[in-house]
Amino acid sequence: MVRATNVDATAVNTIRWLSAGDWTIVVPVYQRQYRWDIGACEQLLSDIREVADLDDRHMHFIGSILSSTTAGDQPELVLIDGQQRITTIMLLVAALQHTVRESDPGLAAELARVLVQPHDADATKLRPHRAWAEVFEDVVLDRRGEGDGARDSRFDDNYAFFRSQISADEAPHIWRGLQKLEHVAITLRAGANAQQIFESLNSTGEPLRDHELIHNYVLMGLSHDEQREVEAEYWLPIERNTGDSIAEFWRQYLIMTTGREVVVARSRGVYDTFRQVFPRLEIDDLRSHAAEWRGYSAIYRVLLEPERETDAAVSRHLGHLGVFGTAVRPLVMRVYRDWREGALERADLIRTLEHLQALLLRRTVAGLDNDRLVARLIRAREGGEADLVTAISRITPSDERIRAALKYSELPHAAYVLGRLAGVDGGAPLDVEHIVPLSPSESWSGDGVRAWSEYSEDEQNSHRALATTLGNLTLLEEELSLRAFDASFPEKRAVYGRSAVGLTSDLAQRESWGTAAIAERSATLGQRFVEIWARPGATLIDDDGLTPILDAVHRRGWPRGWEREWDYVEYRGEHWEVPDVKYLFNRVFKRLWADARPAVVAYSARRGGPVYTAQSWNGQWDRLDDDTWLYMGWDSSYMLSAVQGLLEEAGIAAEVFVKYSYIGTAMNKVSGR
Repeated sequence: MVRATNVDATAVNTIRWLSAGDWTIVVPVYQRQYRWDIGACEQLLSDIREVADLDDRHMHFIGSILSSTTAGDQPELVLIDGQQRITTIMLLVAALQHTVRESDPGLAAELARVLVQPHDADATKLRPHRAWAEVFEDVVLDRRGEGDGARDSRFDDNYAFFRSQISADEAPHIWRGLQKLEHVAITLRAGANAQQIFESLNSTGEPLRDHELIHNYVLMGLSHDEQREVEAEYWLPIERNTGDSIAEFWRQYLIMTTGREVVVARSRGVYDTFRQVFPRLEIDDLRSHAAEWRGYSAIYRVLLEPERETDAAVSRHLGHLGVFGTAVRPLVMRVYRDWREGALERADLIRTLEHLQALLLRRTVAGLDNDRLVARLIRAREGGEADLVTAISRITPSDERIRAALKYSELPHAAYVLGRLAGVDGGAPLDVEHIVPLSPSESWSGDGVRAWSEYSEDEQNSHRALATTLGNLTLLEEELSLRAFDASFPEKRAVYGRSAVGLTSDLAQRESWGTAAIAERSATLGQRFVEIWARPGATLIDDDGLTPILDAVHRRGWPRGWEREWDYVEYRGEHWEVPDVKYLFNRVFKRLWADARPAVVAYSARRGGPVYTAQSWNGQWDRLDDDTWLYMGWDSSYMLSAVQGLLEEAGIAAEVFVKYSYIGTAMNKVSGR
């Protein structure tokens, strides 16, 4: 065998590796700060619990750990890659050790061998960068007293999370799972190039995309024959049906399935959600799930290519919805499937497709964002068609707002809008014609008397301002469009009179064209617009950009000087001046402790917090009553998740909304949420 000269790589048991030896594991100064959030800790703990349930043949591989050694009186193992994983495991072991030190001294002693040096119980095995080493040591050694102030590091947050999730009764089970962690220990010798090896481990080609990770996850653990079956019967048809849109298909399928938005800011957001929805995929369950995936992928192909639908009216409306992109496809997938399976009448399907077109078009006209709408509509539909209509109505701008916007704003999706107004949506191609050209020539005239060059500056500016509005637009056949291009209105009249489009031929009856004529036509067509794209239902609320609490997302950072994430929170009709999630977390838990205490107790019992009957560790606490405490030391992601979960538990999540501040809205868009 030919051996490497500068690198040793060995598969090892992680806990035994941490317990062995008297060296100190050192995080070098060039390493980034510890960054794992509670979501990643939750996944680690879930993986440990899962492997603990399996027999002794099953282990859990956590990757490779790259290090180098230093000689001397106090040998050190310098972590080049693996700081985040090792630090998190240490925090979990510390939480476990502090939980059992009174009830199970023997287990506590075993755990202590992972955490501290054998010759010095006040020295941790892991020593982070000196800028935050003291904070880490205080957490792991539980050296903080009640009066030591706020705990606001990631070490504190993640330790508190682990502490809240582990009971003394479950401790042996967690310890069993921890002992089944394995990794590849890569140790560099003196001649090795640490940076080159680090880059090789972390930059070997393009990272796997979400749908590739899903593919691997689905097939991994199956026998070779089972893999071939699933690949041929299910996965390949899904790929054929979705093509280049496969990643978007999975995101939209998961939104449809969960009724919650799937965060894509993280590189693995869709894959992480998939694993939460399908935590285990044994072959029999996998066949059932995969058949559903394949069925929905066939539906998705129809959404991509509406001409595949043989019902002409349904095909036409699916094509219309395609004008607006993918925003409501998760809901369309569900209602289309229900129609195909006979659970929804054709008229109800078409009515829903019409409602969605009205929703998307009206919001676009009003300058409102269409992102992050569909999850709330999917949730509403679970209560029945009437609830869906009410939910759509609530977020559809009013007729008054639309008529005003159509007078002064650029008309979006002009070909689609004009086609439906004219009753010619489909058939021969038509060009969008600007009656007053976007850039009139010096000789252009609206009445055949005055040339454009004779218009005052104010007159020219007012014409330009209205040039892209509904009142100044029409449709024209291609051959006629060439003749009308840049012509004065008197010449255009003759061309318009030859058009088969009634919306256009009517213009031939006009003697002149200017801002007054545009305003008059905008009013006429605006009324027809709100009748075709009617606002459904009788709900009078125009939500003006309110976001349901279940669709709210936590901020990823905050500019210095900005302290408001939200303008306000609408809580069951009450207006709360709540600037960010920490204040909302405190207020919601206190309010429901008074109004719906069983919901707080049930939620906290199921999640292991954040409400406790004692201050079990040092940190930020707030009193709910004489015997009950609310832990306030979580990060914002956990707090928002807890607020959403508790409001769902209490059955009032649909009645709580947040209004993002201007900067909060901008940051969410930048973050890709």
